[in-house]
Amino acid sequence: MFNNSLFKVKKLVLATTLLAVTGAANAGYTINLDDGDSLTFGGYVKVDARYMSGNIAANNYFIGSATALDSDISNFGISANETRFNTKYVHGDVTGFIEIDFYGEGTSGGGNEIISNSSKPRLRHAFVQYKDILVGQTWTTFQNTSSLAESADFGGPLVASAFIRQGQVRYTNGGLQLSIENPETYGGVHGEDSIPDFIGKYTFKGDWGNVSVSGLARQLQTVDGSESAVGFGVAGRINTFGKDDVRFQVHGGNTGRYVGVAAATDVAMNNEGKMDVEETTSVMVAYRHFWTEKLRSSVFFGNTTTDLTDRDRTHVGVNLFTNVTKQLSFGIEIGQFSADSLLDANKNPISDPDSTYVQFSTKFVL
Repeated sequence: MFNNSLFKVKKLVLATTLLAVTGAANAGYTINLDDGDSLTFGGYVKVDARYMSGNIAANNYFIGSATALDSDISNFGISANETRFNTKYVHGDVTGFIEIDFYGEGTSGGGNEIISNSSKPRLRHAFVQYKDILVGQTWTTFQNTSSLAESADFGGPLVASAFIRQGQVRYTNGGLQLSIENPETYGGVHGEDSIPDFIGKYTFKGDWGNVSVSGLARQLQTVDGSESAVGFGVAGRINTFGKDDVRFQVHGGNTGRYVGVAAATDVAMNNEGKMDVEETTSVMVAYRHFWTEKLRSSVFFGNTTTDLTDRDRTHVGVNLFTNVTKQLSFGIEIGQFSADSLLDANKNPISDPDSTYVQFSTKFVL
């Protein structure tokens, strides 16, 4: 038994060594182990050069919370933080998956632009799937990942997209998915959520593309007690002419933190001075056109509005990508982000806050 285990270890070490040697030539690597098991490595290297000008801060990408600046600034930077690595192990009906990137928060262990520009690893996915049951952290069931716009800016119009990764238990049966997921009340009482979020989604698929209908039910915690919240969404990716496609997301109700990456809170103060559930409306649409087999563009629009906090966030952009090889691509994108109801450091309203950016990206798929 010991010799057999040692042989497996040696085999894995040898395969990993071959992976390191040949890694620059192939996209995706699967190592076939004994008994039908397999180990796959993947990810990509992405380097972004970004110029931003305006009075809303975003050195890397825009999110819905929007941080106001006291005056217009210009900023140029080059980073590789979106670079990611993942590994998948398949053992019969069981699959384990882990993925990290380098957008980790905090200063401990990180670097700075003076010396090293080091970045902290951040856990994106970590889950185990056995047949129809998934347990762990991954994209929320409420989200349709195929509907995300292709962009150079990380995530594209996140301001109007369902975009959350969190712990969950999910059941899948064909197009039906049901899950219980990690609860959190954004804008309410942190750490006192005692009931998980309940989410259901059904996805219709065909040669024409896919459309999903999703709903969520939650119990939110505030200083005044608890509030029930219900949200819904329709999202999809529709094939049009040739390889072109339209991607869209429409969400409404009490979606809160599930849509817009902090564009809306779950609860906020109403006109009577009491905490209430926020109503949110979000629309995202993108059209991708292939000029040639290797050259393509996307134009996208995203907008989220809220009732209690009176937020209005918009992100528009257009880009051009080209593949030099199957694994290597270059892209350039021009976009603008605008946000109403922003205050400066003195709590005074900012007139017409917005920022524009130009971003050049290089991506090499491992």
